[in-house]
Amino acid sequence: MTSSIKTYDSLHMGRSSIDLYANDIGAPFAEIKNFAAYVGGSPTNISVGARRLGLKTALLTGLGEDPVGDFILHFLEQEGVETSYSPRKPGHRTSAVALGIEPPDKFPLIYYRDNCADIELTIDDVLAAPVGKSKVFQFAGTNLSKDPCRTATIFAAELSQKVGTEVVLDIDFRPDQWHDPRAFGVTIRSVLPNVDIVIGTEDEINAAMLVDAGQISLTHSQVSDARVEGDIDEAIATLLSLGPKALLQKRGEEGVRVHLKQDDGSIEQIDAPGYPVEIYNILGAGDAFGSGFLYGHVNGWGWYKSARLGNACGAIVVTKHGCANFMPTMLEVQDFVEGRGGF
Repeated sequence: MTSSIKTYDSLHMGRSSIDLYANDIGAPFAEIKNFAAYVGGSPTNISVGARRLGLKTALLTGLGEDPVGDFILHFLEQEGVETSYSPRKPGHRTSAVALGIEPPDKFPLIYYRDNCADIELTIDDVLAAPVGKSKVFQFAGTNLSKDPCRTATIFAAELSQKVGTEVVLDIDFRPDQWHDPRAFGVTIRSVLPNVDIVIGTEDEINAAMLVDAGQISLTHSQVSDARVEGDIDEAIATLLSLGPKALLQKRGEEGVRVHLKQDDGSIEQIDAPGYPVEIYNILGAGDAFGSGFLYGHVNGWGWYKSARLGNACGAIVVTKHGCANFMPTMLEVQDFVEGRGGF
């Protein structure tokens, strides 16, 4: 069954939070004096970024009946993101994240997700959301860390393919959200038959194929990040063999390499160069890329130009203090790329 009427360009499912970004740039985390409060959570960030560019976006997240939930909803409603499908979850709290900024390469972040409202998303919440009325359903790997959100997300991916909605997965590997990093790989691989496009870094792609704990080393005091060893070409080939038609490999300032599965089993590669800038804060750059790529993809820009738009959005956001609150508009992106070779 395919739904012919698409009300929304994209539906985003997953975590939302209040993000507390350190105002003391360069200070060790223990010496931070104050924080700025923004809205965060990977799918939430992407919904905002895509909306600012011009897509009609909807968000499926869970929020507590608390002032933090009010804070997030107020921001999203001002941005024009459709929030009517994001339920409040009595007895559960809206999550929070504290983030340090120590350029050029230390950006520690700590999640506060005990009793978290967005993990309480259910299959009924998915059925109430506009899955069949959206061109794209996008979700993050962290959705799959715990039930009921895990099975609700898998159900949403299955339903999307039945009703003609394209499925986009941001791998979003957060090792501290999993009881065992190998469980992340097992779970991601289980959902890939229902995914059309995958987005991730080299470490995240290797983590999706992780079977040996010896491949992984945690960083940032084991709170948020990891380095995962592996044969990246083999990992990409295996991942694509499990169902997706495309994988977008984020490569930092080098840009993005698009891997496309061909009918004969071969893989075509398209390199979309990045836009070098001086890094202020890398947190949120991947979500900005996802926003730009989705805008281009939904509007038929093609793989190269869509990835270049994503790269431009990411480059802009790494020069900013936060993420969702600093996502660029299309006019800002056009001004940015004008003197940098365009798209």
